Amino acid sequence: MEHAAKKKIRLNKYLSECGIASRRKSEELIKDGRITVNKKVITDFAFEVNPEYDEVKVDGEKVKPEQKVYFLLNKPKGFITSTKDEKGRNTVIDLIKTDKNIFPVGRLDYDTTGVLLLTNDGDFANALTHPSKKIIREYIAGLDKELTKEHRERLLKG
Repeated sequence: MEHAAKKKIRLNKYLSECGIASRRKSEELIKDGRITVNKKVITDFAFEVNPEYDEVKVDGEKVKPEQKVYFLLNKPKGFITSTKDEKGRNTVIDLIKTDKNIFPVGRLDYDTTGVLLLTNDGDFANALTHPSKKIIREYIAGLDKELTKEHRERLLKG
């Protein structure tokens, strides 16, 4: 019994892992009574499920965890590092052909090129980006003029 309890996760996280919606949007689905677990309507945000044993449905349709995918992209200039853009600019998502709900891990500026990771694995992305994990990042910048002592000092100060 104790072993099974360790595998339980919050319902909103499970729905997110299934690619149904973000955790926040999943809470709305729960609040609206659209989620059933083992044929019982669940409206409690703190409800936990065991993905191995519990049958979870959204609007009567059974859900299961989405396969995790990972893409390494050499981001070109002229693409915004986001899943969508209100200004209508191209996003890095436009460069990847997949039916998975992927998102970028980290950011690169619109006119910056470089390696960018995209995934649908929120736990993995959090492990790489959360400040508490203290992941060291290295950036290489090309310059169009000589780096002066003053420029160097300003860069070192942040």
